[in-house]
Amino acid sequence: MQVNNRLFEIVYILMQKKKVTAKELADKFEVSTRTIYRDIEALSSANIPIYASKGKDGGIGLLDEYVLNKTILSEEEQNQILFALQGMIKVRGQDEKDILEKLSTLFNKEINDWIRIDLSNWSKDNMQENRFDIIKSAILNKKLIEFNYYNSNGEESRRIVEPLQIWFKDKSWYLISYCRNKEDYRIFKIARIKEIKTLQEHFERELPKEQKEEKYNFKNILLELEISKEMAYRVYDEFENSEISKKENGNFIVKVEYPENEWVYGYILSFGEHIKVIAPNRAKKIIKDKLEKTLKNYL
Repeated sequence: MQVNNRLFEIVYILMQKKKVTAKELADKFEVSTRTIYRDIEALSSANIPIYASKGKDGGIGLLDEYVLNKTILSEEEQNQILFALQGMIKVRGQDEKDILEKLSTLFNKEINDWIRIDLSNWSKDNMQENRFDIIKSAILNKKLIEFNYYNSNGEESRRIVEPLQIWFKDKSWYLISYCRNKEDYRIFKIARIKEIKTLQEHFERELPKEQKEEKYNFKNILLELEISKEMAYRVYDEFENSEISKKENGNFIVKVEYPENEWVYGYILSFGEHIKVIAPNRAKKIIKDKLEKTLKNYL
């Protein structure tokens, strides 16, 4: 640790713990107690009201009234910084947690635990969270990853990709990457990534600075769907109230706009017998063709 960083760390520790011994600081920073006392002298020379006392209750501390100057930020700005860091902790990791603790001390504020991000599902299996951590590490360390991927039709392929960014979009997590198999940029739904592993090969590619939406998105399609009342739990979980209306028989009419790709047709089919595509006709034909192909598996 550089000297300047250590000096700041000592101040933060003293603001949290009020008083520590030179040995405790020396052990934490893996330096000698003599070095710690030199640090105390340096801080004192910089007009930090730090003191060292001897005896049974002795130690190193700060004067009680000492608070770092934070007037450059308003109360609202301080809160926004702390809230933003809380939201980043799960995605970025320990560094943000350390910064959050330091800034909460700096601003003399209790941490309001207002958000929790849990990437695991409701089962005891935490594979989703493990996948996320592997991908995050590969992005930060610029390492290739290899995995099996299942598209919306259940077709499996083995992919080697350069992971570039994790993307949260419409209730799901996605990986934006450069696919070595397809020699182009691709988006993968993280929930469909299986048997993932990090490779040793390093890559240099960066995410394009000027990302064109059409490069990652598909042309949207406006769907009108009739969904049976037995699926009420899914309707209210997965659609906004403004997209939902009710028929006299209790069924739902849902009008929703989605990117037109294989995912959206797989999503419609996931409702099984409880859904009917009303419009557009193109979507009705595609669903009908898929159902006919599925039926052939049972002849």
